Amino acid sequence: MTRERLHALMQRALDLAARGRGFVEPNPLVGAVVIDAANEVVGEGWHRKFGGPHAEVNALDAAGDAAMDGTLLCTLEPCSHYGKTPPCVDRVISAGVKRVVAAMLDPFPEVAGRGVAKLKAAGIDVEVGVMEDEARALNAPYLTLLEKKRPYVRAKWAMTADGRTAAVDGSSKWITGELARAHAHRVRGMMDAIIVGSGTILADDPMLDARGDVRRKATRVIVDSRARTPTTSKVVATASAWPTLIVVGDNVSAEATAPFEQGRCEVLRLPTSGDGRISLGALAEEMGRRRWTNVLVEGGAELLGGFLTEGLIDGVDLYIAPKVVGGRDAQGAVGGVGLPNIASALPLVAGEVERFGEDFYVPMTVRR
Repeated sequence: MTRERLHALMQRALDLAARGRGFVEPNPLVGAVVIDAANEVVGEGWHRKFGGPHAEVNALDAAGDAAMDGTLLCTLEPCSHYGKTPPCVDRVISAGVKRVVAAMLDPFPEVAGRGVAKLKAAGIDVEVGVMEDEARALNAPYLTLLEKKRPYVRAKWAMTADGRTAAVDGSSKWITGELARAHAHRVRGMMDAIIVGSGTILADDPMLDARGDVRRKATRVIVDSRARTPTTSKVVATASAWPTLIVVGDNVSAEATAPFEQGRCEVLRLPTSGDGRISLGALAEEMGRRRWTNVLVEGGAELLGGFLTEGLIDGVDLYIAPKVVGGRDAQGAVGGVGLPNIASALPLVAGEVERFGEDFYVPMTVRR
């Protein structure tokens, strides 16, 4: 088989893996392709939902007896331990394949090379590292949770062509059109949490839900060091139907937070800094303990600035509207103290630009 053909098949496995986004977390996104002895595709599969069969099992089930003496391509090393499902390596060995090609090893401590070792011990030829960079990018949230013990944090904002997220009078509805906003809701529907500051609640009273294709019901997280969120706000009023976490300073009284709890919100107390702001590092650690994998920070500018200066941004979801409002006092996207100079600016790598009506969506990841 040529390397070009091998890469094309692995790309197919990566594309299949992406279909699981929003359904499988905190598990990794995994896709698999089975080719027979004549190098023809006979089975495909991906990890469809948390707790369900893994990609390799789905692909081998689709291939049936045609997998004998064939090759399994998978985006991640097959697991070798009992979890929600039996070890995938046992199923791979019993299928009779002669070769396994994996994009990358699984760094999960209970796997971490053991799957490959077991396959080799069974006499199967194993190759690891085909399109590894692409596989790591696909599973950046999973890897972040494992390596940094916190979720993958995306900062999101919509702005005009001159970089304003609100006009001088504070108005921001709507910078982008309906198609771009619908896309933003689809992104929300794949998150574990949507995070805003209390200032955003006071200014806009957003619902912070997701509409349309909702794969995960993201917890609405309000960073509110002084417990200023109104009990009449939409997030509190709908907390019984949509999970809501209000993060307050550890010096806030139980009396101040009792109305939130009565409204079915969860209250989390975290340390504050000298200026009274919530420790975002402590929040990130708590989200990691909850095994949240993907979170979206939507503002306001001060909260986004805090995530920036604490080094907690992994990517940016940027929506740009072809409008100009100007104004020296008009709001920009990221506030706070900022980074000291251009040399220390957070470097981003832009992904594929999409157009929604007249607006543009630019997904970006931090260059590490």
